[in-house]
Amino acid sequence: MALIVNGEEIEDETIENEFRTIKGHYERTLQVACCERDPEFRALAKDNLASRLIIQQEAMKRFPEVSTEDVKSRLAKLIEESGSEDQFLMRIGMPVKDEGLLHAQVSNGVRMDKMMIAVYAPEPTPTDEDMRAWYEKNIQYFLTEEEVKASHITLSLAGARSRAEVYTQVRELRGKALAGADFDALAVEHNSNKETPPDLGWFKRGEFMEEFECIAFSMNEGEVSPVFTTQLGFHICKLTGRKPAVPKPFDDVKDEVRHRMLEQHRDEKFNVFVDELKKAASIEDTDPDEGCGCGH
Repeated sequence: MALIVNGEEIEDETIENEFRTIKGHYERTLQVACCERDPEFRALAKDNLASRLIIQQEAMKRFPEVSTEDVKSRLAKLIEESGSEDQFLMRIGMPVKDEGLLHAQVSNGVRMDKMMIAVYAPEPTPTDEDMRAWYEKNIQYFLTEEEVKASHITLSLAGARSRAEVYTQVRELRGKALAGADFDALAVEHNSNKETPPDLGWFKRGEFMEEFECIAFSMNEGEVSPVFTTQLGFHICKLTGRKPAVPKPFDDVKDEVRHRMLEQHRDEKFNVFVDELKKAASIEDTDPDEGCGCGH
């Protein structure tokens, strides 16, 4: 028994699952190695679970009974959003329909909806002047995507006697380009894939392989890259244009501004609400951090 919230226990297995989910996220984003941050992640797991439980407890306290009509309405909406009842049941992890459990889960959702409507109220109705001021203060949310234009030379390893041979050839081509040779002419003559034009045109992040984009977006216009590799072989590229991110016109993003203002309002209200519940709650952590068990 590791965590007791207002007399209600949170099982060790639940805490461990939450901990592993948090740690897995940081591992996937390369922000953690081994167990160096395990105490932090375990504390975060416990805080997440305690927060969720006190919110559920408060919803049950405020709305102990919900109407059958509200439950049916919410269930119908969830099924419609999922595409079918079977898909909805799969999404919530219920391979076999359990009427009692399903009713309980949907009822909890109804309670949460009712409570959050009360928490968020009154919601703002910003004027155009309010929205324009918020837009100008938070302009980083309303920028176009940066674009670059590049030409490339790619030599495949297929049929080569060695990687060193291909690398040397690409390096020689880079030397010619740096000396003033026409880059696209070199590409037409030497590219392994003759069907792909040298000029890749304008592109944004996420349209090509990450290895290529890291090089292209880090270059200055007119610059020829160092030799680099991907799974396709050895490459060099030349940046031939750059369109920096610029603010989108206010009138084009007015709806997005309104939405973001509403989301900010809700986030602030929610955080205050949860903090107040946690201050009033009895939260007992009976077990110290156990580490990761790997010997470190």
